[in-house]
Amino acid sequence: MGEGIGNEADLMPLISSCNIACGGHAGSIETILQVAHLAKENRVKVGAHPSYLDKENFGRVSLNISPDILIKDLRTQMESFTSALDKVGIQMHHIKAHGALYNDIAKDIELAKIFLRAISRYKEHIFLYVPYKSAIELEALKQNFNIKYEAFADRNYNNDLSLLSRQLPNAVIEQPEQLCAHLLTMVQDRVVKAEDGSTVEIKADTFCIHGDTPSALQILMYLTKELPQHNIFIKRE
Repeated sequence: MGEGIGNEADLMPLISSCNIACGGHAGSIETILQVAHLAKENRVKVGAHPSYLDKENFGRVSLNISPDILIKDLRTQMESFTSALDKVGIQMHHIKAHGALYNDIAKDIELAKIFLRAISRYKEHIFLYVPYKSAIELEALKQNFNIKYEAFADRNYNNDLSLLSRQLPNAVIEQPEQLCAHLLTMVQDRVVKAEDGSTVEIKADTFCIHGDTPSALQILMYLTKELPQHNIFIKRE
């Protein structure tokens, strides 16, 4: 959220936690404040969504930059985020990297270490959202971060649990019924059907739906009605 789409007020009543852009790929202090107020009103847990500093590409292109610059960029984003939350009077629940940075730290252990160094000051007070069987998971556990496993309800997977490239036409699942079936398989069977047809074990505590998916509102409205039929409910604190 806070990425310039403008649908936050509609989506917020239908979710349990949100990831707020911190100014790296999108957003500003003003948008963080706006979304944080909405989250507080709707009792939604808030997380920082730091990214490569690259608004031109919406943070979805890998950047080859020095560790010092990346750490500086990430800490600047986190400082903006926590400053806004202090003004609203709510606590940060989690941190989740955005876009290319998320994918990169999932497979690059050295980059994962750099990311964790950048956010280390928040370690004792937050969850880190990580994909199952990833480099960032292994390193975060080694460093005693509190983690929650995340999977993507609106994305298709490769058989190594990486996400299908957004350059491919079937990377994003936009049809609510298809997405619900995809989600139910992960929740109930703890597996995901990969693009090559194989079935892969997956673990998840939280499921992401991108706010910039055009049908995000329709998807969430459908899930709100359908998931309780399967004894699955949104968990709010």
